[in-house]
Amino acid sequence: MECEHLLNASTIALCIFIFIQQVQHISATAANTKTKAPAVLIFGDSNVDAGNNNAIFTLVKSDHPPYGQNFPHHLATGRFSNGRNPGDMIASLLGIKDYVPAYQGTNLTEYDLLTGVSFASGGAGYDPLTSELVQVLTMDDQIKMFKEYKQKIKAIVGEKIAEEIISKSLYVVVSGATDLANTYFTTPFRRNYDLSSYNQLLVQFASKFYQDLYNLGARRISVTGMPPIGSLPSQRTNAGGIERNTVPLYNQASVMYNTDLLKETQRLNKTLPGVSIVFQDLYTPILDMAQRPSAYGFEVTDRGCCGTGIFEITLTCNRYTSEPCKDPSKFLFWDTFHLTEKGYTILISELVARYGLNVE
Repeated sequence: MECEHLLNASTIALCIFIFIQQVQHISATAANTKTKAPAVLIFGDSNVDAGNNNAIFTLVKSDHPPYGQNFPHHLATGRFSNGRNPGDMIASLLGIKDYVPAYQGTNLTEYDLLTGVSFASGGAGYDPLTSELVQVLTMDDQIKMFKEYKQKIKAIVGEKIAEEIISKSLYVVVSGATDLANTYFTTPFRRNYDLSSYNQLLVQFASKFYQDLYNLGARRISVTGMPPIGSLPSQRTNAGGIERNTVPLYNQASVMYNTDLLKETQRLNKTLPGVSIVFQDLYTPILDMAQRPSAYGFEVTDRGCCGTGIFEITLTCNRYTSEPCKDPSKFLFWDTFHLTEKGYTILISELVARYGLNVE
């Protein structure tokens, strides 16, 4: 019994030592971030949700197979793909960690909190109506969770180091696609706006969100533009006719939005002292992959890997009625809205090559 007691005491001491070493490492990184950020903090929609929707009552879920079939241990974590998502990939490229956990519904360690989490919610958009229609977390909800997060890390490392982590971390915001694809084009609830006016409304919502982050201490913010909505399998099915063609109007809407959002981020960079907001163009690389699949090793880009690939997404992409394709690496899209892990990997590689990681 005495040996067992000594063993337990030694184990506890070792765990404490390891944790102290981790905190010291994070503190040193926060103090000197010439090469990387101390943490990655993720906001937005299903492209970067790591499982927050698992903890809320909504139909927008991916915590079931075949989602996650290529994730370690084949776990369906709530990521909307067959493997890692862009948040994981960015954290890995920065040398912070390989997986960014969800803030909600996860047993987070102190190290998890100090190195970054995802607040993103599948189905969310800059327009609060987008989130409300499918009962997911709004962008304001994500800001509230971030405020709570700040208090948690302050309790772990103290106010001074917590402030350094907050100011020197990388903030990644991926949102907007569900606003156009779901709220504007699919439902009648925003049709009192013409397309140009709705895009301007989205940019206003987006700008307020970036300014909210800034006012809470964020300084390095990477934001993504709109993908080619009309080239997504879901929208080809919804509006592409019998042949499921690309929908030119939807892609034009994406281009209009991206032009407006880029101008707004440029304005904010001039008016918010010390901020670095980097707009990242998703439209060009995703459209190129869709139009020149063989150049990237893809064979199928007009439908998803899950089931028929024509309508399957969230609950309809399941192991009972939607057997996935045998080789997801040949598909650009996993379901009808989200890329495969290979698709995301190529996308992130292209974005980093063009824009860097915004941690200088």
